[in-house]
Parts: sequence; C-alpha cells; structure tokens
Amino acid sequence: MSLYSQRGVSAQKEEVHKATEKLDKGLYPHAFCKIYPDYLTGHSDWVNVMHADGAGTKSILAYLYWKETGDLSVWKGIAQDAVVMNLDDLLCVGITDNLLFSSTIDRNKKLVTGEVLETVINGTQELFDSLKQFGVNIHYLGGETADVGDVVRTIAVNGTMTARWPKNRLVTNEKIQAGDVIVGFSSFGQTVYETEYNSGIGSNGLTSARHDVLSKFYAKEFKESYENSLADEVVYIGPHRLTDTVGAEKHQVGKLLLSPTRTYAPLLNLFFDNYFDAIHGLIHCSGGGQTKCMKYLPGNFRVVKDNLFEPPIIFQLIQKASGSNNREMYQVFNMGHRLELFTHASSAPLFIEAAQKLGIEAQIVGRVEASDKKELILKVDGEEIVY
Repeated sequence: MSLYSQRGVSAQKEEVHKATEKLDKGLYPHAFCKIYPDYLTGHSDWVNVMHADGAGTKSILAYLYWKETGDLSVWKGIAQDAVVMNLDDLLCVGITDNLLFSSTIDRNKKLVTGEVLETVINGTQELFDSLKQFGVNIHYLGGETADVGDVVRTIAVNGTMTARWPKNRLVTNEKIQAGDVIVGFSSFGQTVYETEYNSGIGSNGLTSARHDVLSKFYAKEFKESYENSLADEVVYIGPHRLTDTVGAEKHQVGKLLLSPTRTYAPLLNLFFDNYFDAIHGLIHCSGGGQTKCMKYLPGNFRVVKDNLFEPPIIFQLIQKASGSNNREMYQVFNMGHRLELFTHASSAPLFIEAAQKLGIEAQIVGRVEASDKKELILKVDGEEIVY
C-alpha cells in the first residue's frame, strides 16, 4: 500500500467515483464539467454549470506557515486556491465570464483568528478584481462561514462556482481525435499576471507533500494539523522545516509548497476569443495528475506523452523526500503542466506563441493515437509507464 493510501487519501478517488456512478452524467459526458440544460430559464440554446471544490489540505500548510512565521498573507494564496480549483475546471468547458462564486469556510475558532477569515475573504475579492482586466468577470455572492471546531481541526476553505452559458461556445472534448497533438501549459515559473515565482504545486497531492517533505517537528508542535490515529511512520517523515531554503535559487520550502494555484483564465479567454474552433479538448490536470485525461476521452484512444516538461524543483523535492516512483508521482501531481489542450498539429504553434507572451511556457507534450482501448503511455527519463 502506498504512503498516500496509508494516510487515508486517494489520487484516483475510486470510492468517490463509485458512489457517484449512478448520477446523471449531464448533456456532454466527456466534458470536463457536468453540463445541464438551462433549468433557470428553460432556454434550449443555453446550459447551466455548477462546480464545487476547494483548497483541500493545503489550508493545513497555510496554518502551519502562519503559526510558525506570523505571515497572514499566505491566506490570500489559499483564497486563490479555492477559487482557481473551481474556475479552471469551468474554463475547460469554455466558460470564462459572468461567473457566480459563493465561498464556504469552516474553521476552529479556538485556533484560527478573525484576521485569517478577513484575509481569505478579502483575498478572494482581490483575485476577482485582478481578473477583470483580462475580461474574466466573477461575481462574489458571499457564502457560509461557520465556526465548527468539532468538525474541522483548523480551517477548510472551499467554494462553489456557477454559470449560464451558450451551447455554441462550449468545449465538450467530443472533438478529440486520433492525430491530435497535446499542448501542455506549464504550472510553474512566473506569468505576467503573477507577482512572484510559482512552484507549480497547485492544490493536489498536498497530503503527500506535507508529510513527505516536512519534519517531525510539526507532529510534535502542531498535533491539530493531522489525523492523530495515523501511524507515526507516515506522519511528517521528511527532512525540512517550512523556513528552510533549497536549490540554487534558494527557494523557501514553505513558499514552494504554498505557491497559489495558477489560473489559466487570462490565457484561455484569449484562446476562446481567437482560436475557439481549433480547440478539440481541454483538460485540467488536477486530481489524478498526468492521468486525468483518460477520464474524458470520447472513445478508445491511446494517449502518448513523450515530451513532458522537466519537473520543477517542488516535485523533485517531494520525490526525493518520499522515495516515490515515477508511476505514483505522475498520477498524484501535475509534474510541470496543469493544463493541456488537444488540437491539430498545424494549430499548436498559435497556442504556444500566445502562451509565451503571457509568460507561460508551452510545448507539445504528446499525441493521440487510434486504439482498441483507452490507454495512456508516459515516457519519462527513459522509462515507459503504462496506465
């Protein structure tokens, strides 16, 4: 059993998928989000989409960093994580404008102060304000903030996003076909709309990252930060404190682990305005990492990814600390790109050039081949991994 499983989490969420398998798949079962008829108005040319997600266990890392350093600003990153994990899923079905957002924040009042709540809430609005200049308009409708110390140890920051959208401007992944190439867009670096280096960690795999990278100091000093029934050998087994620095660039470990999840909203808004018809499919490589695409293929295809990004320092750090093999790393983490676009080979340069202008590295990472079954092949460091 992997360390990930021993900690009570699952990259593939098998039990969740089983619990929901009988639910309506929506109008377009291969689309990245469930899309339903326009129940609000009954208009046949429009659809409704609602999505719920959050920052996950990354909020625990923010709690540790805040307690250790006193730096409140880290909570703005958690606000962004909760928004982007909703927003970028909706982006993958073509929705970029007139979105409604409601936040859900549960906290243990004895441990998490009102200042933290204010920073999360105000940080959410600040993110929405910054996205307006790129034509992405999100309306903050408030939400629920509850003091539930019996339910959460520290704090959980989540949200729900909804939109009404015209059918003729949807990306449903049904156009994905053999012969397509896959353009990957980096999750790391610094875009023109980011203020500092982004490690690329996103908001997935943070349970593994936290326990594999950070030291027993956190188990001893912050027992509220983990499930106390877990075996000691899987709890905070790494070599680092959050304030340690690593690599030639002297990146702080805490900053690497807490880099706010990058949104691709400015990039995709540009794509939809200029190259919409060339987009065959979009995948947000979140939970499930580089295997995420397999769930949304509109038929039996072989996906070959043989030109992936060199994993940035955060994933090298995690893999070294955990001893995880490539198979596990690539199905837990995005490993360097969190957005992939399926298109004709002739169109790929358009998307790559546009991304580079925004400071986002982009490259063809793979291709789609005909097959009698769904299959994913990753070629990494001379190793071929088949899922």
